Amino acid sequence: QLVESGGGLVQPGGSLRLSCDASGFTLGFYGVGWFRQAPGREREGVACISSSRGGINFAKSVKGRFTISGDNAKNTVYLQMNSLKPEDTAVYYCAADSEGTGICGAGYFPPGEEYEFWGQGTQVTVSS
Repeated sequence: QLVESGGGLVQPGGSLRLSCDASGFTLGFYGVGWFRQAPGREREGVACISSSRGGINFAKSVKGRFTISGDNAKNTVYLQMNSLKPEDTAVYYCAADSEGTGICGAGYFPPGEEYEFWGQGTQVTVSS
């Protein structure tokens, strides 16, 4: 099971840190992706990290503002979001990938269908 937390309402320019907590399996054996979906829009991959935690990729829209990291001791992956913009408003989901098809890295962002486990999502609203 994956559970996201840390969402909320923040003003433009503010920061939030989302957490993706795993239970029932070792998240460190999986690549993890963060996705988001805004009303009326398709789901978008935001950031991913490989199981080794050495491969990372970001959507162009968040590069330089968001970072992703993992804490294997806590069985958690984080998404740090800085300089938030109103267009970042969405429900954010984390997902776990056994990397059977491809591995997140500079040249590859596994699409959503490659992830086996999904969380329920957490709402992020950026508004003044």
